[in-house]
Amino acid sequence: MSDAPVLVAVSSSAEPGALARLLRRPLALLGLALIALVVGAAIAAPWLATYPPDQQNFDGLTLEGAPMPPGGPWLLGTDLLGRDLYSRLLYGARTSLLIGIIANGIAVGVGTLVGLTAGWLRGWAGTVLMRFTDLMMAFPALLLAICLAAIFRPSLWIVALVIALVNWVQTARIVYTETTALAERDFIAAERTLGASSLRILWHHLLPHLWPTIIVWATLGISTTVLLEATLSYLGIGVQPPTASWGNIIFENQTYFQSAPWLVFIPGVAILVLALAFNLVGDALREVLDPTQRGQR
Repeated sequence: MSDAPVLVAVSSSAEPGALARLLRRPLALLGLALIALVVGAAIAAPWLATYPPDQQNFDGLTLEGAPMPPGGPWLLGTDLLGRDLYSRLLYGARTSLLIGIIANGIAVGVGTLVGLTAGWLRGWAGTVLMRFTDLMMAFPALLLAICLAAIFRPSLWIVALVIALVNWVQTARIVYTETTALAERDFIAAERTLGASSLRILWHHLLPHLWPTIIVWATLGISTTVLLEATLSYLGIGVQPPTASWGNIIFENQTYFQSAPWLVFIPGVAILVLALAFNLVGDALREVLDPTQRGQR
C-alpha cells in the first residue's frame, strides 16, 4: 500500500503533456504548418510581395485589356486592373487573419462572460441572459451579419465587430452548460462553505476548468470568422477596396471566372486551406484536452 502513491506519481509524470500529445498527431502538425505558413507570409508581406498591392501596372494587362495569366513577372497572374495577384494575396492574408483573430477574440470573450455569468448566477438573471442568447441564435448568422454590415459603414474594424456580434452565442451556450455542471461539484460547495467570494471561485476554480473548452472554441472559431469575412467581402459589404482581402479579391474578379479562373480559384483555395488548418488544430486540441476523447484514435 505504501508504494501506491509512488506508482500514481510515476504514471502521472510519465503521461505526456498536452503539447506533446498534440504534436504526435499528423493532422494537427499539418494544420499547424499551414497556419505558420500563412501567418509567416502575412507578416513578411512587405518583403515577399513583388509589387505594392494597389499598384496598377501598365504591362499587367493584355492588349485586349484582359488580366495576364500566371507566369513571367506575374507569379499568379494579374487582376482586372493589372494588379499583381500574388502581392494582393499576401496582403489579403493580413486582413483575413487580423479580422479572424480580432473578431473571434471579441466573440469568445463576450460569450465566455455571458455564459459564465448566466451559469453562476442562474435564477432570473441567468434566464434573461440565456433567453437573449437563444434569441440571437434564432437569427441566421449570415443574414444577421449582412443586416449589421448594411447598417454600419463597412471597414476592417466594423466588419470585425459585426462578425463578433454574430459569433459569440455558440461560446456562451457551451460555457453556460459547463458552468452550471461545475457549479454543482463538491469542490465548489466546499469553497462556498469556507466563505470564498463568488469572484474568487469564478477566477480560481471555474475558469481553470473552462480553459480547455475556451481554447478549443477559440481555435475553431477563427476558421468560422475567416469564412464569414470572406463571404461578407464577396457580397460587397465586407472589407472595402482598395484594402485587399481574400473575399473581395474574388468579388472584384468574379466576372472573369471563365476567361481568368485563377483570379477566383487561387484566393478560394487560400480561404479553404486556412479554414481547414484551424479546424484540424481545433479538432486535435479537443481530443487532447478532453479526457473523454483520449485513446479513441
